[in-house]
Amino acid sequence: MRNQFEINRKLLQESGWRQYQSELWRNHRRPSIKRWLFRIAAVLITVSATISLGFFIKDRVIKQLKSNSEDKVTTETSTQRINSQLTKLDVQRLLNGENFINLRNRRKDVVIDGQCLTLETSLDLPLQNFLIDKMDRFLSRRRAQSRHVGIVALNPDSGKIVAMVGFDENDQSANPCVGQLFPAASVFKLITAAAAVEELGYTSETVFNYNGRKHTLYKSQLKNRINKYTNRISLRDSFAQSVNPVFGKIGFQKLRRDNLEKYAEAFGFNQSIQFEIPLVSSEFIISDEPYQWAEIASGFNRKTVITPLHGALLASVPLNKGRLLEPTLIDRIVDESGKEIYSGKAATYHQTISPESASIVRDLMRATITSGTCRKTFRGFQRDSILSQLNIGGKTGSINNATHDARYDWFVGYAQQKNGPVKLAISVVVAHGDYIGTKASQYAKIAMRQYFSTYSANSKTQETPHRG
Repeated sequence: MRNQFEINRKLLQESGWRQYQSELWRNHRRPSIKRWLFRIAAVLITVSATISLGFFIKDRVIKQLKSNSEDKVTTETSTQRINSQLTKLDVQRLLNGENFINLRNRRKDVVIDGQCLTLETSLDLPLQNFLIDKMDRFLSRRRAQSRHVGIVALNPDSGKIVAMVGFDENDQSANPCVGQLFPAASVFKLITAAAAVEELGYTSETVFNYNGRKHTLYKSQLKNRINKYTNRISLRDSFAQSVNPVFGKIGFQKLRRDNLEKYAEAFGFNQSIQFEIPLVSSEFIISDEPYQWAEIASGFNRKTVITPLHGALLASVPLNKGRLLEPTLIDRIVDESGKEIYSGKAATYHQTISPESASIVRDLMRATITSGTCRKTFRGFQRDSILSQLNIGGKTGSINNATHDARYDWFVGYAQQKNGPVKLAISVVVAHGDYIGTKASQYAKIAMRQYFSTYSANSKTQETPHRG
C-alpha cells in the first residue's frame, strides 16, 4: 500500500490533476477487463464442451439404436429369406461354408436358423461319380502325383453344372474349382481370337506371317519382317497349334490395350459372376507396355488367372451364340414343409460376341482336336462308337509356376451331338508335380465319352437321364 501511495504522489507532482485522474481510471479498468475476458472465454469453452459432449452422446445413442435395428433387421431378413423366394446371393449367404466339392449324391440337407432345407443339385451322378473314381485312381499313382486337379462340366444352354470334382494337396476339404486361381496360359488365346474375329473381321482362313519357333515370344518376333525363314499360317492353324508369335502380333499391333481389356471384361475377367456358392473372380492385369499386350494376347504370362469354373463358362460361349451364362449348381431348395423357396434358372451374364463370330471360334476350337495340340489325345475319335457322334472342340494351355516345381496343364472345350440336342462344356486344370501324370485333355476326353454314352444308353431304353 505504501508503495502504491508513493507512486500516486509522484504521478500527481509530475502531471496535472486531470491527467492524474485519467491515469488512475486506466489503471483501475485493466484488471477488470482482463477478468471479464477471462470469464467470457471460460464460459465459451464450457458451452462448447457441453455442446460437443451432447453431440457425442447423441451420436453414440444413434449408432447403438442403428446397430440394434440392423441386428433385428438381419435376423428378420434371414428368417424372411428362408420363408420366401431366394436369390443366388441369398443362397450364397445362407450356405456360407458349404463348398459342394466331390458330392456323391444330388440331394443335400442343411440346417439353417433351425430349419432343415433340402437342396437338389444339377449334378449328373453317373458323370460325377465316374470322374471322382477316375481322379482317385489317377492320383494314387505315386510317380504321377498331381498337386491340384479341378474339373467342371456344365450344360452350355442353361449354365447348370453337371460335374464338379477337385483335389488340392494343401487342403483336401477345399474346392479348387471355384476358390483357387490358376494361370490361364494359352487358354486366353480363346478371348484374343474372339476379339480379333469380332473387331478386326478375321476368319479361320486369315493368313499371318511369323518368324522363329511357334511356342516362343521374343520381341524380335513381333516385327513385320519377311525373309526366307518366314512362315505363313492361317488363323485356324495358329489357334489349333497355339502359335505364340501370331497371337502376340495380334495383341501388340492390332487389338492393343483397349480391346484386350474390353474383351477380357466381356468374358468375365475382373467381374463378379453370381453363383450359389462363393466364386473367386478371375483376374486380368494390363499395363501401358506394348510387349505385355503381346504376352497377354498369347497367354505367355502368369498374371492372367482363372478358376476352372470360369474356364467351363468360356468354353460354353462358342456353343451359346456368343453368350456368357451365369453358372448354377442348385436346381431347387425346399423347406421342411416341401415348399420350394429357390429355383435355379438360366441367366445370361453378357453377350460377348455375335453369333457369327461365335461360329468362327467354334471352328477354331474344332481344329485343336483334329490337327492341333489335342490331336494325340483324341486320335481315332472318329472311329469311336460314342465320340464319333460328336462335334468336339477345345483349347489347351500349359505353363510352369514361378518356382518351376509345378506345371499347369489346361483343357477347356465342348462336345455336342451331331444329330441331337445334348451339349457339354468342360474345363480341366491339372498341376503336375515332378512327373506328368494324367493330362487335362485326357480327363476331358473320358468325361465326354462317359457323359454321352450314358445318354445314349438311356435313349435306347427310352429313359431320359438327368441332364441339368
